Amino acid sequence: MPEGHTVHRLANRHRRMLVGRRLAVDSPQGRFAEGAALVDGQRLGGTEAWGKHLLHHYPDEGDVWLHVHLGLYGKFRDGTGEPPEPRGALRLRLVADAEPGRSSYADPVWVELRGPTACELMTSPERDALLARLGPDPLRADADVEQVAARVAGSRMPIGTLLMDQRSVAGVGNVYRAEVLFRHGVHPRTPSRDVDPVTWKAMWDDLVVLMRAGVRAGRIVTTEPDDRSRAGRVTRADAHYVYRRQGFPCRRCGARVLADDLAARRVFWCPVCQPEV
Repeated sequence: MPEGHTVHRLANRHRRMLVGRRLAVDSPQGRFAEGAALVDGQRLGGTEAWGKHLLHHYPDEGDVWLHVHLGLYGKFRDGTGEPPEPRGALRLRLVADAEPGRSSYADPVWVELRGPTACELMTSPERDALLARLGPDPLRADADVEQVAARVAGSRMPIGTLLMDQRSVAGVGNVYRAEVLFRHGVHPRTPSRDVDPVTWKAMWDDLVVLMRAGVRAGRIVTTEPDDRSRAGRVTRADAHYVYRRQGFPCRRCGARVLADDLAARRVFWCPVCQPEV
């Protein structure tokens, strides 16, 4: 499932491509036909992301929001020029024609969505209710750091579970979970309330830095240069400390990386660098 940096990257891309343009909206597959008809022909007012949720705002007629959650199988693709003929299970298509006289909109552009868990319209109150159910997002400037710190301090939940709980921290997935725990020497089964507040603050700040880097690069890289096997561009093999590296030696101490199930997902850790206490 895409983690939060991917969704923020999509929000930024759609903002550059589509905001301010009048869109032809349809659902070739038919499953979103009613919603598509309601916003067809409107100008897109803005985009935003919160955790793994993407929102497009159509403020002109009815003040509605398009809400997308990619889930495990959802995927966007886009391009310039005339859109290709729709094929397969195409849930949503957005097309902006060229607008003569507006240099920023000189070319037609299109965006397609397939396989999402959610693709629906929401009113502003419904959008607000959705976001109220989510925890703070490390990638948002309005993230309530004190709220998430209080939740950590008051929870018996394993910290490796809490990090994946979108009601606690929005946008963190399996990769960022494993990597930030390793970087701060915290075992994934440590009760959240036993994580020292100073350590939690450092973990949060690290998530902000790592996830912002993920937005810029379009990939997750969590290793420091001294812990990689070679200089230059970071290869996939060098990108992570413990994620999907079970059985391989820890980059820092040489112990074998372990893996187990936690919060319905595989979690990875080093038994020496992240001792269970």
